[in-house]
Amino acid sequence: MDKAISASEANRNFSKLLRKVREGQSYVVTSHGRPVAKILPARAHAESEERSRAALLARLRSEPVVDIGPSTRDELYEDAP
Repeated sequence: MDKAISASEANRNFSKLLRKVREGQSYVVTSHGRPVAKILPARAHAESEERSRAALLARLRSEPVVDIGPSTRDELYEDAP
């Protein structure tokens, strides 16, 4: 679960914040009560990125291939009426 922390508090306690992130804690940084950034362990970001990539590739593999026939460069870049 992400902990909310104000931008000013994050600035004042940045070293402590990084230690907690290293231990696995993630934070949502807020400014005037609104979320503006998320700080999370680098490994969590890499894992999330890999899951997203795998999901996208699986989705692309499941889609049928559509044969649109041959096209010339001019046809591809021609303005539609």
